[in-house]
Amino acid sequence: MGFILQLVALAGAVIALLGIALVVSASSRRENTRSGVLITAVGVVIGLVFFIISQGLLIVPVTERAVVFNAITGRLEDPRGPGISIIVPGIQQPYIYPINNQTFFTTDEPVQGNRPGQAAIQARSIEGQNVRVNAVLTYRLDSNPEGLNRIHTNWFNQIGGYEFGLVRPALNNTVQEITATYTAENIYGRAREEMGRRIEQRLRETLERQGVIVEAFRILELTFTPEFTEAIERKEIANQELQRAQTEAQRVETEARGRAQAAIEQARGQAESALLAARAEAEALSLISQQIAENPALIQFRYVENLSDNVQLILVPTNSPFLFDFNSLTGGMMPQPRPAAPTGDE
Repeated sequence: MGFILQLVALAGAVIALLGIALVVSASSRRENTRSGVLITAVGVVIGLVFFIISQGLLIVPVTERAVVFNAITGRLEDPRGPGISIIVPGIQQPYIYPINNQTFFTTDEPVQGNRPGQAAIQARSIEGQNVRVNAVLTYRLDSNPEGLNRIHTNWFNQIGGYEFGLVRPALNNTVQEITATYTAENIYGRAREEMGRRIEQRLRETLERQGVIVEAFRILELTFTPEFTEAIERKEIANQELQRAQTEAQRVETEARGRAQAAIEQARGQAESALLAARAEAEALSLISQQIAENPALIQFRYVENLSDNVQLILVPTNSPFLFDFNSLTGGMMPQPRPAAPTGDE
């Protein structure tokens, strides 16, 4: 829209020049210059009107905001949002600021769109070890009126503006302060993520008070001196070897314990088995003894039952203490031995 208005204003200027040319030509021929003067006046009016209008129209894209300075009051008005706004040329001066996400790199490696002076941050660990921090910070300007006006007031006339006057120093100081609370070995290892979260939180607290909203912070790379890196690698190898040895020792110990436990369980099982067998045998003997006591002929019956089928006659002494009670078996029919005849001496 503003471009079209400026084209119309330019067309009015061309018309005015054409009218002036007609006036000069008519004057040289001593003719009436009224038509040329009229054309010139129309062109001047069109040019001035549309030029003023084009300067008085403020077009703000959706990703930007306009901070407006009023020359009469000497104060900042509320920022203008997306769309077309009317301002008074010469009195209201607009300054455009982006409110979309901006990315700030600190790295020694070339990055597309990276500007000079954004080298990696030089920091020191708690024991004084040098650490170069390559990182990326994503942020945006606060779109609220107070936030944008604060940014403009504090950093408009500063060299580098808010980016190099506010964001970069805050990032440098925060990274250096947080890094100084860790040992280099911890930063090299598992403390890297924790350090990144602490830096991001500190940046939020610091920059939001100045009108800058931190969206994200991420550590890209940590670079140490070659001597420290080599020492850490040697220590890491030694730790791995130690862990491997400890793991092997634990494995051997576990296997030995397993075998010992298995032997104990086997011995316990055998003892319990023998105990159960002894108990069973004792109970069986007790039961047999009880049955024999109740049925004395039972043992004789079992004896006969286990004889061979071919046995038809058994000769045993009558006075032999054998298994059978022959008197009971024969019903007292077995002949009894007679006593010897008395001699004449009796």
